[in-house]
Amino acid sequence: MSTRFRTHLFLFLANLIYALSFTISKDVVPFYIEPFGAIVIRVTVAGFMFFLFSRIFIREKVERKDFGLLILCGIFGIAINQLFFFKGLSITTPINAALIMTTTPILVLVLSGFFHDEKITWLKIVGVMCGAAGAVLVVLSGNKITRGSGQTMGDIYILINAASYAIYLVIVKPLFKKYHPITIVSWVFIFGWLLVLPVGWKEFSIIQWNTFPTHIWWELAFIVIFTTFFAYLLSNIALKSATPSLVGIYIYLQPALATMIALLLNRDQYPMIKIIATVLIFVGVYLVSAKNSFTNSLKEKFNQLNPLNKQ
Repeated sequence: MSTRFRTHLFLFLANLIYALSFTISKDVVPFYIEPFGAIVIRVTVAGFMFFLFSRIFIREKVERKDFGLLILCGIFGIAINQLFFFKGLSITTPINAALIMTTTPILVLVLSGFFHDEKITWLKIVGVMCGAAGAVLVVLSGNKITRGSGQTMGDIYILINAASYAIYLVIVKPLFKKYHPITIVSWVFIFGWLLVLPVGWKEFSIIQWNTFPTHIWWELAFIVIFTTFFAYLLSNIALKSATPSLVGIYIYLQPALATMIALLLNRDQYPMIKIIATVLIFVGVYLVSAKNSFTNSLKEKFNQLNPLNKQ
């Protein structure tokens, strides 16, 4: 298996797992486990697995000066990210959540422009505006009944989740230049767990384990082992040979896959306003992902058509 094929395969599998989790999680949360209680389970088990994996196979020491940044990564990459995601998903629809999550790469671009001096072209600005418009349409797409039941608030929670994960992707970037991805993820989970535990302990302590039917146990196992551990593991292994733009492109598969899964299982509806929102988000995604060569070619064509340049 070539490195290129393996990279694409791992990225596809990771995003397929994430897409499945949008629908599967709705069965578990909040009907059997409250959102914050589910996060305690997820972060505890997956964090322990990452810690063992790191200590057995990696055995890499982290410099003391980098722990401050790792704590921030734990706050944005695990605590805020996971808590708001499950809280939002518990009161919104799988398709809404998947669509809003595609704004993460756009937010990464904006933050990178401030913190990493990444050049932001006019084409990327238009893309950001399209993506933002799509996200707003998703938030406003709930009907009166669903908005009254808290769907809009759920959409806003998912937006906060997307923003938090975008911040994490930006601030963690320097650490990837120094340490193995598994080393970073294991410490991020440890610090995230320290923050998640006090927030979610109350909901975790009231879980009625004896009420779980067999299929809920299987779905909970999928959320913890596959969505949290294997998806993170596959993504980080792929990062060794994949460019950030390639990883970002694969994130955009999530709404398409989540939509197909939700519709096949009859878990959601897809009215025209969501189709428009999808188009806007994907146009925004394409524009912010466009390379400089594409931008330059557009400028050259414009200059050729501009009569002032022929004088």
